[in-house]
Amino acid sequence: MGFNMAGRKELLGDPERIVIKVGTSSITQGGTTTSDSFMDSVATQVKQLQDEGREVILVSSGAVRLGLLALQARPKPNEIPVKQAAASVGQGILMQRWNDSFQKVGVNVAQILITMDDYADRDTVLNLNNTIRTLLAYRAVPIFNENDAISTKEIGAVFGDNDTLSAVIASRMDADLLIILSDVAGLYDANPKLCPEAKLVPTVTDITADIVKMAGDPTTRVGVGGMKTKIKAAKICHDAGCRMIIASSAETQPIVRAVAGEDIGTIFLSDTIISKKRRWMKSVACHGVILVDEGAAKALATHQSLLPVGVLGALNAFLPGEVVELRCGNEVIAKGVPDYAAEDVRLIAGKRSEAAAKALGGKLPHKDVIRSENIALLP
Repeated sequence: MGFNMAGRKELLGDPERIVIKVGTSSITQGGTTTSDSFMDSVATQVKQLQDEGREVILVSSGAVRLGLLALQARPKPNEIPVKQAAASVGQGILMQRWNDSFQKVGVNVAQILITMDDYADRDTVLNLNNTIRTLLAYRAVPIFNENDAISTKEIGAVFGDNDTLSAVIASRMDADLLIILSDVAGLYDANPKLCPEAKLVPTVTDITADIVKMAGDPTTRVGVGGMKTKIKAAKICHDAGCRMIIASSAETQPIVRAVAGEDIGTIFLSDTIISKKRRWMKSVACHGVILVDEGAAKALATHQSLLPVGVLGALNAFLPGEVVELRCGNEVIAKGVPDYAAEDVRLIAGKRSEAAAKALGGKLPHKDVIRSENIALLP
């Protein structure tokens, strides 16, 4: 955390590609259904950014809330099928509302639903990137939401109420700025709803343990996510070299003001840019685990490849090219994309090259279990 002597405009630069995340509490503005005035305002601000030559991607929550309202359903906390059914009903309503608002300013919108399983497939991600770039070229606004209707995990547990999803999209699309509109004005040094003396933190230069502690518990019962998921999003953006701003959706024109460099909300800075492949590996769900010894862990820490001799075993079934965790003891130290399937990793575990080749029938197709360029170290 820290205060930078440079002004917000200087810290922000001139962002060309912007991702905007809008939560359920922002869309409803405290009501029971969508706020037409708020959604119209978002559309108007996005059009203004487009007219300035910028590209905009939107990530929108709200489908579950709208679907429950339409179905007149009140599911119990763990009644996931009802929430998934509500998501499938509400998504159509949500897109209709967004389309109505954007049509008023002459902008087309495109619906994109995604799950973590989709995102874990590299070919799918590359195709998705091509689709997004084409939409942006035609000045259409892609509107993302997590595909809750078919998600195999509990709603809210995969990407994290779209906060994490928005950061993942910002990372993959090389966005310059992620704006998360929230029901709070930014990151505070204490919960502003419980502590009247809480102070807004205007600038975060590094996500320290103190910053994570400030995130506290979720601030609202309307959506699923809280400040903790926003800090997680900030970490993803930090790796991508993408700025992130948390601002209140109740502010007047918060989007255009944030992009213009006004002192609104909390800005999270980044001086780190890691490769797109490593960003992808760090963000996706893993298919299995490779257990490594302490010697291998030290080698990985110096950006070396993982050799068979340093492998202790493999958990679960995974194929070559699928992302796995690398675990030393009880600690996950990295993620990686192996050149071997799980059964072959088990056969060559702990062996030097000649013995490993013999275990695979006399030939070792790859000397490394995972090449260094396919390993992403975790903090």
